[in-house]
Order: sequence, then C-alpha cells, then structure tokens
Amino acid sequence: MRKVFCAQAGIEVKKRFNDLRKEAFRKGIHICTAFVPFFLHHLYVPTLCLLVAAGVLYAVAEYLRGKGRDIPLISDVTAAAARTRDEHTFVLGPVTLVAGILVTALLWSERAAAAGIYALAFGDGLASLAGKTFGRVHIPFTFGKTAAGSLTCFAAIFCTTFFVSGDCSVSLVIALVGMAIEMLPLKDFDNLIIPVLLGGIAQRLLPLI
Repeated sequence: MRKVFCAQAGIEVKKRFNDLRKEAFRKGIHICTAFVPFFLHHLYVPTLCLLVAAGVLYAVAEYLRGKGRDIPLISDVTAAAARTRDEHTFVLGPVTLVAGILVTALLWSERAAAAGIYALAFGDGLASLAGKTFGRVHIPFTFGKTAAGSLTCFAAIFCTTFFVSGDCSVSLVIALVGMAIEMLPLKDFDNLIIPVLLGGIAQRLLPLI
C-alpha cells in the first residue's frame, strides 16, 4: 500500500514539474515579446512584416502538424510548449499572441502600444508562472486563478506602464484593468484582449499627462 502511495506521489510530482517546465517555456516566449516595441520604434514596417510572416508560418506549420506532418523546429517548439488540453489540437496561443501585438501596434500610438505589449509580455507572462509556482490561495469564481498570480500581474503591469508613462495614476488604472482581465477565463484570447484594450486605455490617458 505504501509503495503504491509513493508511486502515485512520484507520478504527481513528475507531472507537476513537467507542467511547470512547459509553462515556463511558454511564458518565456511571452516575455520575449517585450522586445517588440524596441523594434517597432526603429524598424516599424519590417517588424510588422516579420510578425505577419511569423504568424502565417506558424499557422501553416500547426495545420500540417495536425495532419501528421511536422515542420522541423516549429512543430518541436509547439509540442514542447503545448498545455495538456492543447496537445492534440491546433495550439491557438501563438496566433492570438501575434494578432494581439499586430492589432495593438496598428491601432495605437507608439507609447500606448508599448504599454499594451509590455502588459501582455510581463503581466500575463509572469502571472501564470507565479500562480503555478506560489499560488496557494484561489480566488472564488475565477476558474482557478490565484491571488499570487493576480497580484504579480498587477505589479508587473503597474511597473511597465509607469516605465512608459511616468505617471502613477495612469499606471494604477491600467494595472487594475489588466489584473481584472487576467482573472477572466479567456484561455488564449487574453493574448488579444490584454494588449489591445490596455493599449486603448493608455491611448486615452497618456495625452492627459
């Protein structure tokens, strides 16, 4: 009986470690998008073209993976980052990630777009890692979201928005809205909603500084 219990505990620990490793890899990609505002500032059109090309290439590769034809490197990265719920389906996250950044860059001014993209990169990226690593207190009616994850999201968005705006009030508003969005069960569509909506709010508030 004791051996069975130890074996089950070992399987659970291994599964948790594997889930955390995948989450760290996936959110590491999120955090890397923080470089996009820099490239948009210096190479706006080429950066937009590269984002479109990356999104199309990924979508084609993922479609072919679903048909049993793996594309070297791209399919390997997708498999390494896919959640359990996504392992046998089209992994939508990278598509919404690229779409969110593109729409944000096209709709809003440079500073507002940067605020939205940084919120996606660090707010959403670090929230999930903190929630899975340190999350013990779950927030009611949020489908498993944790206090640690939500507070990390708030802090990350506040800091990055303050870096862009230099204004505490603007940073506070955007961080509160970003935290509220992160708490919703949006799955991969938070990649689209967070940068576009927060960028739009920044667009409205930044001229007031």
